[in-house]
Amino acid sequence: MTDKRKKKADIIAVAKAARVSASTVSRYFNHPELLKPATRKRIDSAVRRTGYIRNRAAQTIHGIRSGTIGVLIPTLDHAIFAEVVQAFSDTVAEKGFTILLASHGYDLQREYAVLRKFLEHRVDGVVLTGLDHDEAVFRLIDRQEISCVLMWNYAEGTRYPTIGADNEAAGRLIAEHVLALGHRRVACMFPPTDGNDRAAARRDTVLATLQKAGVEVPEPWRLSTVYSISTSKRDMMALLGRPDPPTALICGNDILATGALYGAAACGLEVPGDVTVVGIGDFKGSSEIEPPLTTVRMPAKRIGQEAGKALVAAITEPGATPVPSLHCAPELIIRSSSGPPAR
Repeated sequence: MTDKRKKKADIIAVAKAARVSASTVSRYFNHPELLKPATRKRIDSAVRRTGYIRNRAAQTIHGIRSGTIGVLIPTLDHAIFAEVVQAFSDTVAEKGFTILLASHGYDLQREYAVLRKFLEHRVDGVVLTGLDHDEAVFRLIDRQEISCVLMWNYAEGTRYPTIGADNEAAGRLIAEHVLALGHRRVACMFPPTDGNDRAAARRDTVLATLQKAGVEVPEPWRLSTVYSISTSKRDMMALLGRPDPPTALICGNDILATGALYGAAACGLEVPGDVTVVGIGDFKGSSEIEPPLTTVRMPAKRIGQEAGKALVAAITEPGATPVPSLHCAPELIIRSSSGPPAR
């Protein structure tokens, strides 16, 4: 019978199994980029065979990095955040880091509590989503002297490096496209903006761009719709059921735009023949729905990769030149869901 009290494998056992020194095994965990691929593969095999688990708590006490990065996003429900987090995770993993992922549900007070939990776990750095955060969050990061990057939004002159896209530019691109098609009866569907500076920036810029062109969006056509295909479908059906409905709908993201397409179909209307529907994001699948969605591409994969590179550099080279902010520009993607208003 197996003795369950058998001593757990230690770093010496791993070194012996891999036929390398204990210091090489330590380097495998802390600085894998310094080892040859063949050596890393041999040590990885030994770790798996021995079942070795290193003691992170003990290493942290002795000043060694924890090898973890805290990633805070608003929600786990949306594909666009999954794409950016996956790209970030893949990038930092190449340098030996693992992410701790949490969401705060657009609640900035909850964000502070989650950040404290991350710091209790001695993360080496943190990523926050967007620019709008409680001052207590920034004070906590400053006092702990921990590396931080603001991901997804881009703006100049921010407290920490920002790696992301300009949401005002995204709103301007999609509004100008709809205007260029000749639409003047335009409705807008955006998610609630509390705790969501991205949605607020897109909405405000869309409305300002339309107004500058002499197009005023009536209050009943300014829809606030939660991130839900079923809800946006319902709201679109109600909008199209009004007398003299709009000829175009600008949505704050592709989730809402997808539901709006279903709503138009449920009303027996053609897109774009009867009504134009556009979004922002270019989520996976936006090019595959019918009709394919005109949208503004927010380069999620690139944002995640660049944010990962920036934070790893800030963590591993603390005395180097501060990591600069980076704008990953949005891009208008014209597909079949937009066209001129019907005559």
